[in-house]
Amino acid sequence: MENELIGVSENIRRIRELIDRVASTGLNTVVYGETGVGKELAVQSLYQKSDRAGKPFVKVNCAALPDTLLESEMFGYEQGAFTGAERRRRGKFEQAHGGVLFLDEIGDMSLPLQSKLLHVLQGGDFTPLGSEKAVKTSAWVIAATNHDLEKDLVAGKFREDLYYRLSAIKIYIEPLRNRPDDIPHLIHYYIEQYKAQFAGKALRIPLANVIQRLCAYRWPGNVRELQNVLKRIMILGDGEEGLNGLLAPAPPPAAAPNPVGREQTLVSGDALDPHEFNDLSALSLKKVRKRAMDKVEKEVIGYVLGKTGWNRSKATKILKISYKTLLYKIKDLGIEPPPDVM
Repeated sequence: MENELIGVSENIRRIRELIDRVASTGLNTVVYGETGVGKELAVQSLYQKSDRAGKPFVKVNCAALPDTLLESEMFGYEQGAFTGAERRRRGKFEQAHGGVLFLDEIGDMSLPLQSKLLHVLQGGDFTPLGSEKAVKTSAWVIAATNHDLEKDLVAGKFREDLYYRLSAIKIYIEPLRNRPDDIPHLIHYYIEQYKAQFAGKALRIPLANVIQRLCAYRWPGNVRELQNVLKRIMILGDGEEGLNGLLAPAPPPAAAPNPVGREQTLVSGDALDPHEFNDLSALSLKKVRKRAMDKVEKEVIGYVLGKTGWNRSKATKILKISYKTLLYKIKDLGIEPPPDVM
C-alpha cells in the first residue's frame, strides 16, 4: 500500500479511480486540500502509477524560499551569474527532465515567478540565470496547494492563464473530519507501520478505545496530526489520560462572549436547522455536513480568539493548526474581530 491513499470514503475511492485513469496521460494536475490531508501522497501515487515511475521525481516547496532563491532553484544558473555562483547549477526543471516536477504550495508563488513558470509550460523550455541558451524540459508538472486558487484569481493573487495551464486535472482531498469512515483504516495502517519503526512497540491502550476516541475527534491537522498522536501514544504509552489530554478541548465557561458580543459555547446544540433549507434538493448530506462543520468551526475559532485577545499565535497552538490555516479560516468563515482589535 506504499504511496496509496488509505481509506474507504467516497472521496478517497474517487481519487484513487481518477489517479488510475490519468496517471499515464502527463496532463498537468493540481492537488487541493488542507494542510496535512496527504496531498503529497496523492502526487506520489500519480507518479508511481505513471509510465514515468523510476524516472526523476523532483520536489520544490514554493513557500519555503524567497523569490530570488526559488527562481535559481527552479531554473538553475551559470557560473558567474551572480556573486557566489562559483559553478553551474542545474535547476529543478532540468533535473526533472523526463520525470515529474512537484511544485508544492504553488499558491504561495509570487506573480513574477508565475509568469516565468507559465512560459516554461507553454514553450517547454527555460533559460537558466546568466545564460543565453534555452534548455528544453519534458517534466510533467504536478502542483499542490491549500489555497482556493479560484478565489486567488478573483483577488489578483494568481494568474488566470497559469491556473488553466496547470489544472487540466484537479484533485481535491477532503479534510479528515469530513471522512470519519477512513479513520479506523488509517489507525490500523499507521500502527502497523510504527510497530516496525519503533522496534515492535505496541499500544498500551485497548485498540477499540483508541479508535472510538480518535473517530470522535475533529482533526484540525488532518492525517499528519493523526500520525503524530499515534506516535506519541505508542512511544510514550501515556494511557487513557494522556490520550484525553491530546484530544479533549477545554470546556468553555457557562457564558463566554465571542468577538462579536453574543454568548456562545464551543458546540451549539442547534448547529444546523434543516428548516433553513427551503429547497429540498439542497439537503444533500455532503452540503449539510459542510454547513454544519463551518458553523461549528466558526464558533470554536471565534471562542478561542476571544479568549486569547485575538492573539493568533496563541490561538494556533490551542487549535493545533498552522498560522496560515488560521488566517484562511478567519477570512473564509467571516470571523470579525471586536472594534478594539486590529
